Amino acid sequence: MTSAIHVRDLRKTYPGRTPVEALRGLDLDVESGSCFGLLGPNGAGKTTTIEILEGLLEPTSGDVEVLGMRWDRDATRLRERIGVTLQETKFTDKLSVLETLQMFRAFFPRGVAAQEAIELVGLGEKSASYVVTLSGGQRQRLAVACALVGEPDLLFLDEPTTGLDPQSRRQLWDVVRSLRARGKTILLTTHYMDEAEKLCDQIAIVDHGRVIAAGSPAELIRSLGGDHVVEFAFGGDIEAAAELDALKALPSVRSARGEADGFQLTVAEPHIALPAILERSKSHGATLTRLSTRHASLEDVFVALTGRHLRDE
Repeated sequence: MTSAIHVRDLRKTYPGRTPVEALRGLDLDVESGSCFGLLGPNGAGKTTTIEILEGLLEPTSGDVEVLGMRWDRDATRLRERIGVTLQETKFTDKLSVLETLQMFRAFFPRGVAAQEAIELVGLGEKSASYVVTLSGGQRQRLAVACALVGEPDLLFLDEPTTGLDPQSRRQLWDVVRSLRARGKTILLTTHYMDEAEKLCDQIAIVDHGRVIAAGSPAELIRSLGGDHVVEFAFGGDIEAAAELDALKALPSVRSARGEADGFQLTVAEPHIALPAILERSKSHGATLTRLSTRHASLEDVFVALTGRHLRDE
């Protein structure tokens, strides 16, 4: 498949008394027709990367192609072929949903009819309603519709579900899936790992200005070396560092790390690891105060790679 986005050795340094290297040689490839997730902790370089791809920011150096074009020579054509949805979009409250879409549609030489865009995001019943009456989730769907009226080949969705209730989040997931089914290329940033796992064909995890891991959600989860996670805590006073070494040596355990109130193990076969954990507890003369098992997730991959959760500052 052809690349909708091709980035090599992308660098961005913000000048100052102490220059800040936001991007330090980032490489990225996004296939046409895919939903691609760009994940990373705050300050990792996601926003800088997105703004460069959207033509809002010039890189310090590096090679950047978007839809086979470059911002320094094809800016007008690129703006006609991309759509952008920000984390929060301000609308004119006293315009109706239809009037808002008609205004945005007038900015593009080609595209879909305003009413068609409204139907695509499931706002047909709100077509005549003033924007001020919309809920948060409905406003976000309106923002996506505004990005769609130009019939873009590439759509940037920057944390589109932040702050929404679970029902509104899933309604937007349905919108993203329908766009993906229509062959649109989508670049999605999100702080919700379940969202990335369900929507994205490919994912890149960014930290300290570089891509530190990339692949499908399933491939990244398999990279942990185990399909399951066991979380538990011992009662009593246990020296954490020494205990971690002992836990890593238990059968079927692929990795181990300490948490504030216990331990987390990545294991290949829970039915083998769990008896060993229970025996370990018995050897301490302590009881297990907490024990749970679950399938490994993208959140586990993230923590294993970066050492911190996605929302850490």
